Amino acid sequence: MSIRPAINRTFHDVLTEAVRDISENGYDDPMRLQEWLRRLRFAAMADLPTDAALQTRMQMAMEAVFKRSISKTATLRHHPGVSRFTIERITPQLRPELDRRIRASVQLIKLDREKAVETTLSRLSGWATSIPEGGSRAVEKPEVKQHIAKPLRSLSFEERRVAIDQGHKLMSSINAVIAEHTQAIAMMWRSHWRQSGYDYRPDHKERDKLVFALRGSWAMQQGLVNKGAGYVDEMTAPSEEPFCRCYGVYLNNLRDLPPEMLTEKGKRALEETRIRRTA
Repeated sequence: MSIRPAINRTFHDVLTEAVRDISENGYDDPMRLQEWLRRLRFAAMADLPTDAALQTRMQMAMEAVFKRSISKTATLRHHPGVSRFTIERITPQLRPELDRRIRASVQLIKLDREKAVETTLSRLSGWATSIPEGGSRAVEKPEVKQHIAKPLRSLSFEERRVAIDQGHKLMSSINAVIAEHTQAIAMMWRSHWRQSGYDYRPDHKERDKLVFALRGSWAMQQGLVNKGAGYVDEMTAPSEEPFCRCYGVYLNNLRDLPPEMLTEKGKRALEETRIRRTA
């Protein structure tokens, strides 16, 4: 068996040589296949961005989401009852969520890479062991290479999917922390189910525009509100499930709640507040 050194060759180069060699010789020696698997693994890992580069990319992506999440436009959308001053005051307390999402993104992408490399090697092994000893002239080399390399070539797409999904989770986590620090009393669920092409979850569509109580809020403790459509902690959070793009609008004032969510005591308190404001 004679295999040219694969030093400084790309994954594509090594795969091309492996397919050609096995096509010519067939599965005549398990060591031949093992050597190609070793070299292909090395070439695949060498072609992938380094861990440092991946960390930098994910940090930049999550930093961009973080800035959007605390922008004036985003906070008005998700926290209409909270002042800009308050958002700026609690911003330092939101950064641990950013760091957590960066770590999660990097770890998920590393796992996807490992899976893609193993799937690629498994495809090469499966194809190689099907070639009879002595080789075969019937091998369609371009098609074989395309099939074997597909998992690795899909990695950039998977990386973008991870970044987008983790970005939504980061925004949701930030909004939950803001809600906690600003004493929100309820959350209105919003779904993108009307958006063309969005693969929404039916139960998330059913939650759209329903208002859920935050358990233990000051309004709940004072007996001013009931649980409305339910408690926030009794269901998955917006963006918690994979590739969910739902979001919450957090409510801080009794006047923002649907009338049926107010207790009799809550209705009286709201009416007294209105009278004081008009007096």
